[in-house]
Amino acid sequence: MQILTELFSLEGKTVLITGGARGIGKTVGEGLAKAGANVVIFDINGEQADATAKEIAKNTGRKTFSQKVDVTNYQEIQQALERSIHEMGSIELLFNNAGIVIQKPVIEAAPEEWKRVIDVNLNGVYYVAQLFGKYLVENKIKGAIVNTASMSGIIVNYPQLQASYNTSKAGVTHLTKSLAYEWAQYGIRVNCISPGYMFTELTSFVREDWREQWATLTPMQRLGDPAELMGAVIYLLSDAASFTTGSELVIDGGFTII
Repeated sequence: MQILTELFSLEGKTVLITGGARGIGKTVGEGLAKAGANVVIFDINGEQADATAKEIAKNTGRKTFSQKVDVTNYQEIQQALERSIHEMGSIELLFNNAGIVIQKPVIEAAPEEWKRVIDVNLNGVYYVAQLFGKYLVENKIKGAIVNTASMSGIIVNYPQLQASYNTSKAGVTHLTKSLAYEWAQYGIRVNCISPGYMFTELTSFVREDWREQWATLTPMQRLGDPAELMGAVIYLLSDAASFTTGSELVIDGGFTII
């Protein structure tokens, strides 16, 4: 088992997680801590981010820190990153995960709704990655980034209509590849995961008939559990993926193969 520890351990590393207060961010964050990483959480819900950070610290014994951050606010990200680095010493890893969805037909969606989804899901990912990447380059740190894209960047979802979300996630996938190319020379790896339909706090409020249809359309006949994303993120952030960059790992129960 020693080789597994050597390859997949995040011991001595610190990971920044955006959208880490609940859902996928929280679940994966605890997994990263169990793999050895200290954890910094950015979330627009500051109180919940603080509670999650304390819970992860209690459950894993790892050092944690949290900040209330709106990922659409460039200056706020910059200041929070500086505070986090001062608190933690250094940060080598990023799980760039914050995101929202608005499910509306295009002809009914207001311009503000389109802009909000693109701002959070694409611009927010870009802002955080840019500032984090600049920090890594300036300090000659060979780090790793995992962005959360979605199978919705590959296919058009049904029965819900969500063009803004689909477009934003397709952008995240291509942004991932672009960053991977630009930053390979600095020893910085950039990859993304593209989850399928997952059962989270957010999707638990979606119409039950939609959730049933999502499960039926998935070859594995069920929704995914956020815990089933842990292994992929640990792999992509760890030394086990030392020659992996610009990749998209689709984790969708087989949804996109048919």
